[in-house]
Amino acid sequence: MNKDFKGIEEKIGVRFVNGALLKEALTHRSYLNEHSDWPVPHNERLEYLGDAVTELITTDFLFKKFPDRQEGELTSFRAALVNYQMMGKVAREIALDKYLYLSKGEEKDSGKAREVILANAFEALVGSVYLDAGYEKTREFVERVLISHLDEVIQEGLYRDPKSLLQEIVQEKLKLTPTYRVLAENGPDHQKKFTVGVFFGDTIAAEGGGTSKQEAESSAARMALNSFEDTKKEDN
Repeated sequence: MNKDFKGIEEKIGVRFVNGALLKEALTHRSYLNEHSDWPVPHNERLEYLGDAVTELITTDFLFKKFPDRQEGELTSFRAALVNYQMMGKVAREIALDKYLYLSKGEEKDSGKAREVILANAFEALVGSVYLDAGYEKTREFVERVLISHLDEVIQEGLYRDPKSLLQEIVQEKLKLTPTYRVLAENGPDHQKKFTVGVFFGDTIAAEGGGTSKQEAESSAARMALNSFEDTKKEDN
């Protein structure tokens, strides 16, 4: 199945000279299991390249923008920009999910699994732009669609560990320390999913899920922070 890539090229502002590179960037490994005669390889090599290129562009941007910030803070900013959640979000914003070649099984996936696929495809796309159009065009693309979220990262404290940030807010507002409890465990040992609740005293404030207790706790903390943010907007 061939797709019309004009839409994605318009979204990213790049017209590919070598269209096979773009097709490769959008081909997930699972698709080849069902299409052995597919003319391009899966996107994992391009993902490897795009990961390095994205990190370099982001590091260079942050280094120049914040000459007075220390390494640790710059690293936190970068981590918030290049994690799978943010890159998955950016992939959706440029409608990358509409152009992916996935197996029928992978097409049905949702949640974290789909976000990781999208994030990896975004990195592969960066790698393909780099090979086809060069560094400057790639830098313009990454700054426009990914690094443009930097203000959001800083203003919403996304570069900070959500558990630490929630603890600061709750201690200040409620004079309490949040606690976390596992509410449920589902699935086999190698694919365990945890549901964790964050409690303010005896009151549950939010729930979160993940493939580890730590991930589920962070998710619960993030949900609680979103509730605080929604309350703040209502008060205004």
